[in-house]
Amino acid sequence: MTETSACHTDGDVRSAVEAELEWTPEVDAAHIGVAVDDGVVALSGEVATPAERESAKKAALRIRDVRAVVDDLTVHPDYGLYVSEGDIAREVERTLRSSSNVPDTVKAVIDGHAVTLTGEVDWDFQRRAAGRAVQYLRGVYSLDNRIALRPRTPATDTADGIKGAILRNAQLDADAIEVTVAGDKVTLSGTARSWAERRQADLIAWSSPHVTEVYNHIVVRTQPDAARADRMPTDGRRHRQDNSA
Repeated sequence: MTETSACHTDGDVRSAVEAELEWTPEVDAAHIGVAVDDGVVALSGEVATPAERESAKKAALRIRDVRAVVDDLTVHPDYGLYVSEGDIAREVERTLRSSSNVPDTVKAVIDGHAVTLTGEVDWDFQRRAAGRAVQYLRGVYSLDNRIALRPRTPATDTADGIKGAILRNAQLDADAIEVTVAGDKVTLSGTARSWAERRQADLIAWSSPHVTEVYNHIVVRTQPDAARADRMPTDGRRHRQDNSA
């Protein structure tokens, strides 16, 4: 039996996104509209909280053939109405200081219901942890994460290290992803089968101890890759080409 890939139309993608929203318990799908144009999903409507807004975006990005998500969702105007700026500031500070993976170098500026994070950290996971810690706090409407990484020392084997990590990862097709390094800056290019794969490659690049910037140009393909056909055995099992050349 030969394995085949389904080619989804925009209508198929829309139905899949709507079904995934319905399947996601933290999302009220009845108030969210979905439109799809060439694999780009636009979400519209009103949600109760920023957390629901984020969950809706993540649900759409889980769907195969989704290339990007345009967020036109709005948070219900009554959300956080009775939370003062001072209350938000105190809760943000308490949350940052109580998070074990957020260094004390991270600072927060509160303007109304908007939070801006600044400072320097050693790793991207610390920057992301700080954002996750405060983005769902009561009264926070928006988050601008401006935390920077401390300068890194470039290394000659940075590209090889990232490629090796991509090759080891079961989610990724290493043959479809290219890694280019210039000093402490990494550019990822090529194709991925889903947004989750694209994101996984991004996280791998950020894990290098010699990287301060990652430019992710990987494209989520929405059509079956004909170039892979000659690498697919007739019994339906996939295999990876030898990358030693």
